[in-house]
Amino acid sequence: MHIPDGYLSPQTYIPLMGVFVAATAIAVKKVRKDVSARNIPYLGMAAAFSFIIMMFNLPIPGGTTGHAVGSAVIAILLGPWAAMVAVSVALIIQALIFGDGGITAIGANCFNMAVFMPFVAYYTFKLFGARPAAKSRVFIAAFVSGYLSLVMTAVLTAVEFGIQPMIASAPDGKALYCPYDLSIAIPAMAIEHLVLFGIVEGVITAMIVRYFLKNESGLIYAFGKGGKND
Repeated sequence: MHIPDGYLSPQTYIPLMGVFVAATAIAVKKVRKDVSARNIPYLGMAAAFSFIIMMFNLPIPGGTTGHAVGSAVIAILLGPWAAMVAVSVALIIQALIFGDGGITAIGANCFNMAVFMPFVAYYTFKLFGARPAAKSRVFIAAFVSGYLSLVMTAVLTAVEFGIQPMIASAPDGKALYCPYDLSIAIPAMAIEHLVLFGIVEGVITAMIVRYFLKNESGLIYAFGKGGKND
């Protein structure tokens, strides 16, 4: 799902970078306020987890890749703002050091996977009204949160690809950036994530949330217990 350089026009990646930077400024303040000192090591572990899981990616037609992200489980355990910080760090390191994702696309990749995805996952989980006593509901809610958030993020990425021929083309009509329109980009991105990567994300999210539910349920931010309790 990492967007490489040359696929997004400045009309797309500059605004997304601006939104990402503004959201990150808010996230840093939220994390300082809401995440307890006891949970700071978990935040570092979350960034490392996201970094590792995103390195297992497979090429997808259209110039990008498919993989699990880890944003959903981090959002549920530590909160969406903390997930934004953790996943952003992972994405930026991947782009700058490992060339996984373009430099010009850092803002877009971070917006998609570190801003949009955690909030979709978190509020999907909350929508289920899951509580620690209802373990089956928690497991289902976690799976759906991981699955749905990744699929929706893939579709968002596809839309960013697909609008490029419409907003950035040469006088002769030739696309200057991503050459694939929405009719190609959306199926190419959505199908793989619907049938494979979304399921992987859902299973990972559900399994890790179930582990913490059994062993340290007080850490789960989505239950309202993961706040600042020094």
